Amino acid sequence: MNILELFLGILTAMGGFVEVGELTFAVNAGAKFGYSLLWIAGMGTVGIIVYGEMAGRVAAVRGQPVFNLIRERGGFDAGLVTLTAATAVNVLTCAAEIGAVALVWQLLADWPYRLWVVIAFLVLVLSVWVLPFRWIERVFGLGGLLLVIYLVVALVEGPAWGDVGAALMPNVPVLESSQQYMLYAYYAVALTSSIMLPYETYFYSSGAVEDKWKPSDIALNRVIVMVGFVLGSLLCVSLIMIGSQFFGPRHVEPQLPGVVATSAAAQFGTAGLLVAVLGMFFAFAGAAIETGLCGAYNIAQFFGWPWGKFRRPREASRFTLTWLAVFVLSAIVILAGVDPVSVVEYSIVFSVVILPLTYLPLLLVANDERVMGAHVNGVLAKVLGWIYLAITTVAALAAIPLLVLTHGGQG
Repeated sequence: MNILELFLGILTAMGGFVEVGELTFAVNAGAKFGYSLLWIAGMGTVGIIVYGEMAGRVAAVRGQPVFNLIRERGGFDAGLVTLTAATAVNVLTCAAEIGAVALVWQLLADWPYRLWVVIAFLVLVLSVWVLPFRWIERVFGLGGLLLVIYLVVALVEGPAWGDVGAALMPNVPVLESSQQYMLYAYYAVALTSSIMLPYETYFYSSGAVEDKWKPSDIALNRVIVMVGFVLGSLLCVSLIMIGSQFFGPRHVEPQLPGVVATSAAAQFGTAGLLVAVLGMFFAFAGAAIETGLCGAYNIAQFFGWPWGKFRRPREASRFTLTWLAVFVLSAIVILAGVDPVSVVEYSIVFSVVILPLTYLPLLLVANDERVMGAHVNGVLAKVLGWIYLAITTVAALAAIPLLVLTHGGQG
């Protein structure tokens, strides 16, 4: 078992749990509702582990990533709808992450924001162009581990462990009005979406193909999924706790990464601030690379083009041009003056709408003994797969109405 393969899971988890949208939603969820949404983090973690493990297992057995399955099982028309929606979400999310990287760097040097956007765009494109896929996993996966400082901060602040334990069970707090209950539901749906983002399975399964996994790698797949996503979940939980313990009592609802980093600075001074800022850079940059590559992976896989970082650019020219185009479009969106936090909030809400369209084809293939043979879903995977498909379907139906009724989470 190659321990370095763990960085695929770590990078995927960091991009799913601790990109700029998750940072904003998790901390604000804690600031607004205390510990009460911790159970959503736990529930979402089990869901992404279930479907992440399926995605890696199917990729190892069939050598096919998720979007091949979407077209195969859903058909061209339904697949094209999913592809269009997924591409739009990937561009918006990539744009938000580029903007977030620029905001983080601006904390270190007060250069014009748009200049930092251009620099971030160039650094990300150069990283994808130059680094082999395995080194993308390792560099950004390892760098993202610096965000463990938020877990340390949450522990040092002295959480009320009885309340934390109680909040890990499904609950709805007593609130003042129906509008507050709708806001609570909005944050529950948004956190579910941000933890089970569809691009996580797109990227993870494509990465398994990039790394040439075989059925013998299925045990490694389980270790990667458990370690990567549980680590990401712990960071999400710690951010909710920090929101409750640090920002809630101060009546602060942080919207920018720099404000969230003040919690680390309050405990560990300048060193804590620097570690938090560097961790956010690697996590946000990793998420930008995930979504930028996912846009190209999905399109190339759907239309049957040669794809993959393991191929030279000339051997997969349409794939290469597509990921470049995704980064260019994303940079243009941010350079147009759009607020990156607002963009990622909308992209996360719209992501939940396509979750059922992403997970149903994957579940059907993983349940098919004719295709998977001895590696077909067991009873537990089947039961959890259908339960989480139902949960994501309910969330998908509720997402847009809650977005409208809560005015984008503003209450």
